[in-house]
Amino acid sequence: MRAHLGDQLVVESPATGVTRRDGEIVGLHHEDGTPPYDVRWSDTDDVTLVFPGPDAHIRHVEHGQPGTSRASSRPDTGEARALSEAAPPPGTPNPGDIGRRVAVERHRHGLSREETARRARISSAYLAYLEEQPADPTMATLLSLAAALGTTVTALRGAGVDLPPGQGHALLRPQLRDLGPEECRRLLSTHGVGRIAVSTSDGRPAVVPVNYEIVEDTIVFRTAPDSVPAAAVGAEVAFEVDHVDEAMSRGWSVLAVGPASVVTEPDAVRGLVRSAHTEPWAGGARDMWVSIRPTRLTGRRITPADQ
Repeated sequence: MRAHLGDQLVVESPATGVTRRDGEIVGLHHEDGTPPYDVRWSDTDDVTLVFPGPDAHIRHVEHGQPGTSRASSRPDTGEARALSEAAPPPGTPNPGDIGRRVAVERHRHGLSREETARRARISSAYLAYLEEQPADPTMATLLSLAAALGTTVTALRGAGVDLPPGQGHALLRPQLRDLGPEECRRLLSTHGVGRIAVSTSDGRPAVVPVNYEIVEDTIVFRTAPDSVPAAAVGAEVAFEVDHVDEAMSRGWSVLAVGPASVVTEPDAVRGLVRSAHTEPWAGGARDMWVSIRPTRLTGRRITPADQ
């Protein structure tokens, strides 16, 4: 028995041949399409892991062979039909968000489109379309992409973006492990969004997110002279970055503590501008570069106890 994503699993009565239950195959556990399968049952809409018995068979749905890559990026007739059906209905909000989130996750894992498509068992041409054009992929495609990228359908759809992370259930046997300086540097490295803790001019504490870069083990970010992050200059501050895997209830955090100062040397400023990966998300005129040289670097990671 072999199946593709989107095929139907049909369970029949062995005596009468009448269909007792059927559902869409939305997840494959083996690359060759052999059981078991994740099946979304048509009568309940529940998804369960199924090891088909002798009373079950596959009803193949006509589609291109999944996981194949064509020499040309131009889709064939079957794929063109799939692409046209992928267009979002009128009024769909932010139709390109799924593709952007897929691309971000793919880059985060260092995966090419071809490798991601192979893991998700979809056409690389369709993945390119999904990342570059507004699209509304099927649940089967989303489940496959989420599994290939180590994330969830909810995350790819952007649900809960206005909610703080960490609302899932705690692990059954969690382990809180301290991180060494080298691992902290690795997690802090490159660039992203972190939070800086400062004391404002009126003496009150404040924590503000900023887009940051790492340059020779120094944390740097751009801000405006009259902004809250600018209050860091001339003081010892705390800077924190973290990542939460909502689906797996695990994550890590790194805390850097050290003095902050303004970067004033013209060549250094020009170098920072040239090498910056992103513009500050807050927008506006933010030309003041602040550097933090960590004197203390600590971190922690939550994992299952057996890892």
